[in-house]
Amino acid sequence: MEFNASQPIYKQIVDDFKKRLIRGELKEGDKIPSQREYAEKARINPNTVQRAYREMENMNMVETLRGQGTFISISEDKLEDIKMEMAVNLVDNFIKEMESLGYSAEAMLEILREEQSRRKEAVISDRV
Repeated sequence: MEFNASQPIYKQIVDDFKKRLIRGELKEGDKIPSQREYAEKARINPNTVQRAYREMENMNMVETLRGQGTFISISEDKLEDIKMEMAVNLVDNFIKEMESLGYSAEAMLEILREEQSRRKEAVISDRV
């Protein structure tokens, strides 16, 4: 995993797990790497991983069982909440950046429509 200097690493770890849950790569009951294993693999401080795992426990995303490991433990409702939260954050950031470039709401919507149309056409031409 590549880390971005603009956001704390522990938050990036949490966001990565959220995305993997949303995409279905991780499911209820899946065991995740130990904090030490994750730190070694990602080449980061174990305290950073510990903070990320603690944050995920506080969010009811994972559960640590002494002597057994850390497991995904999330309800469908919580997963939907996380998905919506991430979507809202992305849209909010998009709007802020576009406004900083001087775009109006109407212009943003037009750009989105055009890009969506272009993507649909690209998918169709890829199938042919």
